[in-house]
Amino acid sequence: MENKIMIAEDDPDIVELLRLYLDNAGFDVCYAYDGLSALKLFGQERPDIVIADIMMPGITGFELTKRIRETSGVPIIILSAKKLDSDKILGLDIGADDYVTKPFNPLEIIARVKAQLRRVNKLSHMEPEKISPDVIKIGALALDTKALTLTKNGEDIPITPTEYKILAMLMENPGRVFTRVQIYERINGEYFGSDDNTMMVHISKLRDKIEDDSKKPEYLKTIRGLGYKFEKR
Repeated sequence: MENKIMIAEDDPDIVELLRLYLDNAGFDVCYAYDGLSALKLFGQERPDIVIADIMMPGITGFELTKRIRETSGVPIIILSAKKLDSDKILGLDIGADDYVTKPFNPLEIIARVKAQLRRVNKLSHMEPEKISPDVIKIGALALDTKALTLTKNGEDIPITPTEYKILAMLMENPGRVFTRVQIYERINGEYFGSDDNTMMVHISKLRDKIEDDSKKPEYLKTIRGLGYKFEKR
């Protein structure tokens, strides 16, 4: 069965370019030229992955992402001309799984789509093995791998699906150093040279959420020249 890809983009030329490449790669493609139409189309088609521009009529790609996240964990790739770190942080923080800036190579988009789908398929196959709740507790932090929730001193901390996957990897292996490439391949299935900045954004947002002082982290440590580790406490 073909995976269905939804494109939300107001530039017809970009839609047609992506449609041609995705179609040639064996995907079933649907598309909308504005945010409200995309939201309606999402409900009708239930795609396996969404590629969304930020600046669209109706509602923005950011708002579209938030609306989709209210009911679905489907992978979302934001595709935008906005290159500021603040835009990337916002997109990832509200639930997007990946952020690609324009201009882009259509073949890279195909590779990223395939990586997201591999990750989803792997997680779905692993789900039945979770027989009982498993809480990983380090210091004041507790990660529930059954409920997929994080608390600090008993207080809920909202995290995105990508942030959860990073935390699970690090907290399950306290003291072990993971490179950016290892972390990115674990959460997305494949690493691209342009992904370093995206990983730094994820780490920065996590520190803002879990550390008392993100500038002096006690949990999520950077090992200069190597990568990151979760400190035993």
